[in-house]
Amino acid sequence: MIPYQIQGPARLCSVTGRELTAGEKIYSALFDEAGQFVRKDYAASAWLGPPESAVAWWSGRIPAIGQTRRPTINDDLLLDCFAHLGEATEQAQRNFRYVVALLLMRRKRFKFEDVIHRGDEELLLLRDVRSGTRHEVLDPRLADDEISGVQDEVFRVLGWE
Repeated sequence: MIPYQIQGPARLCSVTGRELTAGEKIYSALFDEAGQFVRKDYAASAWLGPPESAVAWWSGRIPAIGQTRRPTINDDLLLDCFAHLGEATEQAQRNFRYVVALLLMRRKRFKFEDVIHRGDEELLLLRDVRSGTRHEVLDPRLADDEISGVQDEVFRVLGWE
């Protein structure tokens, strides 16, 4: 599996440094800093709106320690991450974008249309069912366990684990 340097949700407010408590409403933002995704969490009282440089943002609540819950998947957040990674050149980011595209297909937001061959590369041609926009997504030819690992990272960084 390819290693990723993506932090999971923190229990500290990025602005105040205050510990965030179970049940508290928070806002989270995802940033691309030097080719790495960085997640920052904010107490509701410290949130001034999405930072200009954020790739994506969302709100939620801090779960109790050890609490397991079924993730609520936000298609628009996935689409924001997918769009931001459109020009990615680093392999880890390309893998991340590919898995996000697979999740969007599973969620029926993207529809598979074709496979395009360019040299030794294979690209998926996908259509956004809402906007009609077509996207080309490089198939990094990941093994099933690699796809599962990247999906776990997507869920972890977005706080859906």
